[in-house]
Amino acid sequence: MADDKKGEQKINLPQGLQLRVDDEISQGIYSNMQVVGANETEFILDFAYLQPNQMRGKVRSRVIMSPKHAKGLLRLLNQRVKDYEARFGPIVLPAPPPKPGGNLIN
Repeated sequence: MADDKKGEQKINLPQGLQLRVDDEISQGIYSNMQVVGANETEFILDFAYLQPNQMRGKVRSRVIMSPKHAKGLLRLLNQRVKDYEARFGPIVLPAPPPKPGGNLIN
């Protein structure tokens, strides 16, 4: 990223497209929980922060996108995770918790 106008950063993309990121957005947000919903025409991605040892949290950002863009994001994330694991080793996920009312024996 290169600095452009005061308070903005510029991202150069391979196709020559340039995106500007202002200071507030460039700080990002931390999310330790994500919720994804969908209907026929869009995907809704909620990025939330859950307080440690508490069963409450707050959605910090919501992104709404078309199914085509969601599938493109999935492809991009898959590639970035593969690149990350090739460089740093496998990402180990914890076992998912049992579903309420589900069979506890696998």
